[in-house]
Amino acid sequence: MFRIRHVPASRIQATAIRADRQADYPGRYPPGVTLPADLATTIPDPATLGRLLAGSGYLPDDGLATALFCAVRLGQPLLFEGEAGVGKTSAAKAIATALGTVLIRLQCYEGIDIAEAAYEWNYPRQLLAIRLAEAHGNPLGANDLFSRDYLVERPLLRAVEHRGPLPAVLLIDEIDRADEHFEAFLLELLAEQAITVPEIGTIKAVLPPIAILTSNRTRDLHDALKRRCLYHWIDHPELARVIAIVRDRVPAATASLAGQVAAAAARLRTLDLQKSPGTAEVIDWVRALHVLGFRELDAVGLSATLGSVLKYREDRDVAVGAGLDWVVGRTRSR
Repeated sequence: MFRIRHVPASRIQATAIRADRQADYPGRYPPGVTLPADLATTIPDPATLGRLLAGSGYLPDDGLATALFCAVRLGQPLLFEGEAGVGKTSAAKAIATALGTVLIRLQCYEGIDIAEAAYEWNYPRQLLAIRLAEAHGNPLGANDLFSRDYLVERPLLRAVEHRGPLPAVLLIDEIDRADEHFEAFLLELLAEQAITVPEIGTIKAVLPPIAILTSNRTRDLHDALKRRCLYHWIDHPELARVIAIVRDRVPAATASLAGQVAAAAARLRTLDLQKSPGTAEVIDWVRALHVLGFRELDAVGLSATLGSVLKYREDRDVAVGAGLDWVVGRTRSR
């Protein structure tokens, strides 16, 4: 039986050790590689990047725009942490849209490995090549079989080999869902903008990707990974910014509805909920109310659409217990 061969964890750990010994890893493009001149001209400062992001439908605050600006201009990975729904993934998508470059996304999950994230060998094609060579009396060696012709690119390797004209945006989404061995494998990519394939050597990025990692903090990430990244915590936006975001995403909804829903979500976040509503849920909530014909938020509309904003039965019970009139702002106390 022809089996897929996985790289052992010991080899991943060895790669992590080599990367950890690099003395000059943070925030530098490799020797001979510079930021494309047109990109440097396009975003000369954080304020300009903020306007570009706003033009793509994402409204950042000054801190977020500055963090993204530094990540692009320094060539250093950026780690976003924050509660689910505050816009971490959307920020990576927005920077790709704003710069007019490709977005390469790797969705992490428990058990993800190198074959799914970086590369794997095309075993069916290798097996076919072996049989054809044997049929012609010309057996193939390991060097023939483990060459670039049989290498299948996954998201990380595609980002490293992206040729431009602008760097790709590499989104490593929900890194906290992966295990520590996978974190160790990422160190070489984050520190050296390269991926080592044991059979053929190290593949270095010609144009290092703009790497953005997101985490919901379901577990703590290793210090070795955090040291290689810029860091920015994305909190729930202030009320005025939430209203602006909702108005941008759901322009057909009334301004009063957007303001009332944003304020109601802020009140819900003061309750003891398993999952507090983020900006994404607020947008979904306004869309649901609008499609149902509500122009104002009241207890009837809230009761009909609670499933758009609260995703646990226990949270719904907490909200109902606090009083639907209080949630929509019709009474001063719960």
